[in-house]
Amino acid sequence: MPKLPDGVEAPVDGSLPDISMNKPFSAYVHVPFCQVRCGYCDFNTYTSHELGPGATPGEYDNQLLGEIALAGQVLDGGRPLETIFFGGGTPTYLRAGQLAHILGVLELVFGFEDGAEISTEANPETVDEEYLKTLKEAGFTRVSVGMQSATSHVLATLDRLHTPERVPMVIDWARNAGLSTSLDLIYGTPGESLDDWRHSLSEAISMSPDHISAYGLGIEPGTKMGQQVKRGILPDTDPDDLAAKYEIAEEVLSEAGYSWYEVSNWSKPGHEARHNMAYWRNNNWWGFGPGAHSHINGTRFWNVKHPRAWAERLKNDQSPAAAREILSPQERAEEDIMLGIRLAEGLPDTAGLAGPGEAPGRAELAKRRHKTMTLAHDGLLDPRRLANGRMVLTLKGRLLADTVIRELWD
Repeated sequence: MPKLPDGVEAPVDGSLPDISMNKPFSAYVHVPFCQVRCGYCDFNTYTSHELGPGATPGEYDNQLLGEIALAGQVLDGGRPLETIFFGGGTPTYLRAGQLAHILGVLELVFGFEDGAEISTEANPETVDEEYLKTLKEAGFTRVSVGMQSATSHVLATLDRLHTPERVPMVIDWARNAGLSTSLDLIYGTPGESLDDWRHSLSEAISMSPDHISAYGLGIEPGTKMGQQVKRGILPDTDPDDLAAKYEIAEEVLSEAGYSWYEVSNWSKPGHEARHNMAYWRNNNWWGFGPGAHSHINGTRFWNVKHPRAWAERLKNDQSPAAAREILSPQERAEEDIMLGIRLAEGLPDTAGLAGPGEAPGRAELAKRRHKTMTLAHDGLLDPRRLANGRMVLTLKGRLLADTVIRELWD
């Protein structure tokens, strides 16, 4: 698993330098439990049998109440939540009633905006029709199903437990329950051919979900798959293969009526994941649970990773935050570019050049204009959108988004 970032010590009481809630507010709930740990996964996840008393799935919803109460105190009630996302791990490893319990307490402490988007990730083998009906009755509006692939040998390489046949059943159950549906796909798994990837996209489209995410596989050194690559058991990912598969995804999904709104996400009109947008627009959110990250008005903080250590701090009426960083105005401007440039809406061509209420100088404007014109000439920014004052990535630019970001930062 990746190490937590460096930072300064976070206050024991969880206090923050700025709790003005003048930006949209979201919640992320991390559920760190899985039936098995997939070979490619480097998230903060654990199989339940490895933790023991004090860190079990059955206790988890009640343990979360302590951090939710803390957040309500720190933020002086905050403001109503616009989006809530349960991720992991496998949130649906918990009982449906536990997820409903957590959601109910979030509503009690913060309230929900009218039409709030409330989503959970779900592994196909962990839910059935009754489970999804219970989520809908509790207030959930959306389920994101971890399909990953429609090809059995790819699922086996990824250590996924479900069969391809299970996913359409889950999508039908979710739709019948009245939930909006999303599918998560992974491309670039060792041994996955271009035809395998086209088949996965075709199968995903045939289920007609409202939203599809497609992520290129990154093999991290500390994972099981990373060790298999190191020992020569599996080949590493190929950047050219990943690029080709991304281009196929754009072609196939756009032909099927899905539009990209963020580099790795496509949706039918009006079904963009609003929680995703909250991150890319750098809004405020509180991340609940072990290892969860939060952002409130330019202060980023992150919780201790181990579920038992996290629970112990809450039991002792202490903040579970391990550390934090308070971003400078320049760092906040750079983050706005790093995040916002990934969106199909793009950014103003002056983004990051001046603080709120300030106008950029002529020299800064001229330098930025030269950069954006060069990026457009190189096929990375859309020249038509740039002529109207917005920086929007082309397809080539999406493949080289990090290059664009570095150039705009320089």
